[in-house]
Amino acid sequence: MDSSNRLGDIEINDPQAMRALAHPVRLAILDRLQQHGPATATQLAPDVGATPSVTSWHLRHLAGFGLVRDSEAGTDRRERRWEAVARGFRFETPQDAADEEGRSAARVLSQQMFLRHADLPGRWAAEVEPGLDPKWQRPAGLASTRLVVSAEELVAIEDGIERILAPYVTRDPAERPTDSRAVQLMRYVLPEGAEGAEEQTGQTP
Repeated sequence: MDSSNRLGDIEINDPQAMRALAHPVRLAILDRLQQHGPATATQLAPDVGATPSVTSWHLRHLAGFGLVRDSEAGTDRRERRWEAVARGFRFETPQDAADEEGRSAARVLSQQMFLRHADLPGRWAAEVEPGLDPKWQRPAGLASTRLVVSAEELVAIEDGIERILAPYVTRDPAERPTDSRAVQLMRYVLPEGAEGAEEQTGQTP
């Protein structure tokens, strides 16, 4: 595994694949398969907000870009079972300013992901947090830290975070503690505009 991809995510570099995934139903399908394992279009449909036939169409579209694949057949062989190719996915905005297609596709996918998860913290605070045991309430919640770093330092910070997460993400399920449970660890990395940088450094471009 590439040391820069310690979590075993599938890497999406093709702008067409990014645009294919930048759809609410397809993002929901992939998220559901990654979290809960193989399923048929009929099983997925209620969770992704589409009919089984439309869900099946989206699954085939995702399969065309290598994001999902056939799983082992279930007891009812009349229905096709699907699984995610990897436990997560990642993509990057191309650094080449001339790659407008890639940069635009990455921007569209990022926006759809932000929209998909925008209300998750609020729903968690209202519906889940009140019922948690104190031992789970204490480490849970929101942390917001503002720092002043270079782009290279920010990459190093992200790499360090993934280095810590990797053993927990990739370990065998049999090695998990008996009292473990799923945790959604969200990371928003939001560099400010040039104005914010000037305020902190006292420099002008």
